[in-house]
Amino acid sequence: MQPTRLSVLSAQLKTYLAEMNMSATELQQKQLIGFVEMLDKWNKAYNLTAVRDPEQMLIRHVMDSLTVSPYLEGQRFIDVGTGPGLPGIPLAIMNPDKQFVLLDSLGKRIRFQKQVQFELKINNITSVESRVEAYIPEIKFDGVLSRAFASIQDMLSWCHHLPTEKGTFYALKGQLNQQELQEMPTGFSLVETIVLHVPMLDEQRHLLKIAKQ
Repeated sequence: MQPTRLSVLSAQLKTYLAEMNMSATELQQKQLIGFVEMLDKWNKAYNLTAVRDPEQMLIRHVMDSLTVSPYLEGQRFIDVGTGPGLPGIPLAIMNPDKQFVLLDSLGKRIRFQKQVQFELKINNITSVESRVEAYIPEIKFDGVLSRAFASIQDMLSWCHHLPTEKGTFYALKGQLNQQELQEMPTGFSLVETIVLHVPMLDEQRHLLKIAKQ
């Protein structure tokens, strides 16, 4: 009997989580696979991501997002320019004790996120349709996440009003651009550069932790 795509994805997820030394409950694993399935289904009509293959979605979107999980400090996070909910939704699934605001300016992406929240019963995400410059939070955030959203300069200038005084910017990057790091705006400092490893992905991944001075 041929294994179903669902069983293949579930087995791959277990392998990748073990490789990353991460543990997930059965429910969390179901939610992560459910997210990939919904992304695949909605992508056909809404064009949410250029990645078309569910097995690649698992690697390039879910596991890529989860590499940041061990480095999150605090309780409240905002994922800026989140698209279909990356890295926010996978991180919310794996960190049910933390709260995530998912910010994007495109309505179709927000509709998708809300459907994911409803179908997969993820209780710690809030989706907001807004441009980042226009979004003024009532309570500031411990962490500001961005993945393939903008240059570091743009991220810091657009998002400077979002973190608490001691909050951290978490910028997920591919290859590091030294010029971009040298041109970081005044008032911010690079706290740490972390090399990330994504299973089955032979590409550079880095996490930059940046703080207000």
